[in-house]
Amino acid sequence: MASTRHVIPFAELGRQDVGRVGGKNASLGEMAAHLAGAGVRVPPGFATTADAYGELLDGHGLRGRIEEQIARLREGAALDEVGAAIRSMTLAEPLPPGLRAGIVSAYEQLGRDEGREDPEVAVRSSATAEDLPEASFAGQQETYLNVRGTARLLESVHRCYASLYTDRAIDYRERMGFDHLQVALSVGVQTMVRSDLAGAGVIFTLDPESGFPEVIVISAAFGLGETVVSGQVDPDEYTVFKPSLKDPELDPLIDVRVGAKRRKAVYAEHGLTRTVDTTPEERSQRVLTDTEVRLLADWALTVEGHYGCPMDLEWAKDGLTGDLWIVQARPETVQSRRAASTLRRCRLTATPGTPLVDGTAVGEAIGSGPVVVLDTPVDLDRFPSGGVLVTGITDPDWEPIMKRASAIVTDHGGRTSHAAIVSRELGVPAVVGTGRATQALHDGQKVTVSCAEGGRGKVYDGLLAYEETETDLAGIPATRTHVMLNLADPSAAFRWWRLPADGVGLARLEFIVAHQVKVHPMALLHPERLDHADRCAVDQLTEGYLDRTRYFTDRLAYGIARIAASRWPAPVVVRTSDFKTNEYARLLGGRPFEPVEANPMIGWRGASRYYSDGYREGFALECRALRRVRDEMGLTNVIVMIPFCRTLEEADRVLEVMGEEGLRRGENGLKAYVMAEIPANVILAEDFAERFDGFSIGSNDLTQLTLGVDRDSEALARVFDETDPAVTRSIETLVPRAQSVGRTVGLCGQRPSDDPAFTEFLVKTGIDSISVAPDSFASVKQHVAAAELARYGEGRTAPSGTRWPQAEQPSPSRQ
Repeated sequence: MASTRHVIPFAELGRQDVGRVGGKNASLGEMAAHLAGAGVRVPPGFATTADAYGELLDGHGLRGRIEEQIARLREGAALDEVGAAIRSMTLAEPLPPGLRAGIVSAYEQLGRDEGREDPEVAVRSSATAEDLPEASFAGQQETYLNVRGTARLLESVHRCYASLYTDRAIDYRERMGFDHLQVALSVGVQTMVRSDLAGAGVIFTLDPESGFPEVIVISAAFGLGETVVSGQVDPDEYTVFKPSLKDPELDPLIDVRVGAKRRKAVYAEHGLTRTVDTTPEERSQRVLTDTEVRLLADWALTVEGHYGCPMDLEWAKDGLTGDLWIVQARPETVQSRRAASTLRRCRLTATPGTPLVDGTAVGEAIGSGPVVVLDTPVDLDRFPSGGVLVTGITDPDWEPIMKRASAIVTDHGGRTSHAAIVSRELGVPAVVGTGRATQALHDGQKVTVSCAEGGRGKVYDGLLAYEETETDLAGIPATRTHVMLNLADPSAAFRWWRLPADGVGLARLEFIVAHQVKVHPMALLHPERLDHADRCAVDQLTEGYLDRTRYFTDRLAYGIARIAASRWPAPVVVRTSDFKTNEYARLLGGRPFEPVEANPMIGWRGASRYYSDGYREGFALECRALRRVRDEMGLTNVIVMIPFCRTLEEADRVLEVMGEEGLRRGENGLKAYVMAEIPANVILAEDFAERFDGFSIGSNDLTQLTLGVDRDSEALARVFDETDPAVTRSIETLVPRAQSVGRTVGLCGQRPSDDPAFTEFLVKTGIDSISVAPDSFASVKQHVAAAELARYGEGRTAPSGTRWPQAEQPSPSRQ
């Protein structure tokens, strides 16, 4: 009989060895053996084998005694009692002599290779059924960091073996139908990366909330990576656009969010680790530079390509050498299992009040129930099924309770924390990183937890009504008329990627400025005009920026880029800012720069601002952000649209200003559209068409100015009607006149979502596109298809004048 091989170096392993060394160790071996040539760096190490674990089980009848305990569990014994008994028996069983000798020998060789005696190592469990696409045991077994010396190493290995029978691991295998004794355990021993002196984190090769496959999301915190995985910190988050990553001339970093990072894990004086507070400087600064983000993203893309599936990786940076390393890699198991042909959405049907707390949204669902505030896991019978779990952070010991919860709310953690990962797997909505949920919420309080409103999850008082819908994407018909989306919130853009939309017909800069920039651009350019309170607020908001205008262009560019990336390479029409003066004045620092107008709706807004002394510099910042998105990030599907352009002279002046800021029609494929919302735009359609590449009808303003009705007046609400003949005849006039000179015409507004007859009218005009809210897309698409069938018959032949821009290249590139 062949002798048992107890230990195998990573360099001799591959992904075919999951049965021998578990998914985690097999993956490390696969990368070490096959991806080193592509530059992917994996710390050296070795793994114990499943055979070695089997030898431990068979040495003194341990296997049979474990079977007896599992039988007791199935007969009604308490889970925690059974788990404790099995762990105690495992720790009492001596490690086989051959295994001990193999571990010591491999550890000593690792020290010789590293040029130092007793090197610090990470000791990680790796189950033989772990990290498979159909199941994830990640985080259920123990990991020990900063282990040094043979005695401590052997003890850590032994404890890893025992952790195969933690309560959570037993529960998971029972739930998933795995035979406990068919799951063996390997232990990976890997040279420690001194990330305690730098940083570490997690990488997903898709967006972990929506499953959007064209981005890589990197989270990062200072210190060892355990604070990120456990949810003790709110980490930085960097979003990288894959198509731009493939072009070395482009900047693929399309979003940066600097997290609070209030704690970090570092080496303890006598081994292992401890958690300490970060400094104020660390909290405000980024963990990774742009160059480091790009390198990690390159590696992640390489790993994903090699494995052929979305991946979940862990990385670490050595603070002594500055080197980056990949320390774990496994298939992503949540989004990759979702049905691609079905879109499930939740929506509040009641009007919510002010949120009690908010934080990072995990998932896109809504849950409600009574609050249960806990500091530590409790017996299952003490947690009511359907309760809302509120706690500081979670770890794997919480999982039995998390399965019973209708929603989960934590004080700490980001999108890669334990609470977030498990919530996704369970399909339970979670709001993490609220900072104060355990203080703001109290036991028994009825709340509704909503993750269906964008990137920020919100907890509302009371049990609010909501609805859940499922859309069969395969059943949505193709149409000749392009049906596009109206998007405002960049944080929610990725969630709609599965919709077969023809692009974005309206992305409004006002939302990004109001919610992500939060400050008037002129206040950044002329802080001397602000009062003391506003200057202090601006200083706090732009902390870390030596050039405050860069704060504005960064935030704006990242917001635009997320929306543009979500539909690449389809067109994304971005409307420059169209605040009214009263709305601008409400932005931080805005009041000194805005006049008080009797009727802001028809006052100093849109195009008239862009060339004026009062806002020309602010518009330049908008242009710089747009140019950065198109020319530096490579998202050339962005079309710039000018709102409320009253005259031809005004159009010329705005285009001149854009050109001075590097946005010239035709350069790098740039197209410029104009909103058709003023009767002059219709009357002078051919003249505006000489200056712009397309029109987008703003039906609300066009109705207001055609009928002379204040659209916000309750007294005149009965007169305000987008189907009035004066309005519809204007649309019927504009569409063919614009198309006759090769210009596209679309409409972005709410009316097609609410009125199928209006949609039918638009189709009859031969309009090129209709842009609607995402939750109305499927129904409008059906209405368009029915109207086209009535007009064109089975062929649905498009009018000869129809044109619509598409990306001119398969991936972003400079031209």
